[in-house]
Amino acid sequence: MLTDRDSLLRKLHELRSEHRDLDTVIARLAPQPVDQLQVQRLKKRKLLLKDEIAWLESHLIPDNIA
Repeated sequence: MLTDRDSLLRKLHELRSEHRDLDTVIARLAPQPVDQLQVQRLKKRKLLLKDEIAWLESHLIPDNIA
């Protein structure tokens, strides 16, 4: 049975993968004359993924109280 931590780790992996894929797509579109609105949407999606990744990472790292 999967734990919440396992499902969070799986989701984190999926988000990181999508984030890398967007990097690739944006890099390929950059040198070409393309619809700037499309590029802006891809970059916005990338930023949202970055926020989700940061949120998940913060929930996966236990708080250490010294």
